[in-house]
Amino acid sequence: MSRTVTTRYDVAEHLRTSEEMAAYLEACMEEANGDAAFIAKALGDIARAKGMSQVARDAGLSRESLYKALSGERSPGFDTILKVIRALGLKLHAEAILIDSAVAEQKNAADSESMDA
Repeated sequence: MSRTVTTRYDVAEHLRTSEEMAAYLEACMEEANGDAAFIAKALGDIARAKGMSQVARDAGLSRESLYKALSGERSPGFDTILKVIRALGLKLHAEAILIDSAVAEQKNAADSESMDA
């Protein structure tokens, strides 16, 4: 019986175009559920696909500090995130979300109670 040989999947090897990179970041932002380190890791994947040294130069950061910031083990500062996103040739955008009215009412009630206390 032959052995199956597997290799570790690296998403950076599959991010070839700016459109693919933007779609990957968008998907990660939707899945992150508020986890800034998860977003930082996704940016690190994209930076590795583009070339970490070039991204570091374009962002005005050292390569070492960029690796640390985008390792997914910490949440880098927002200024760093903005520099990296710009260096990657991407941009953030805001979109209004619809909140279920029952959830909004609960939130408003909780806010009112905390103000009364």
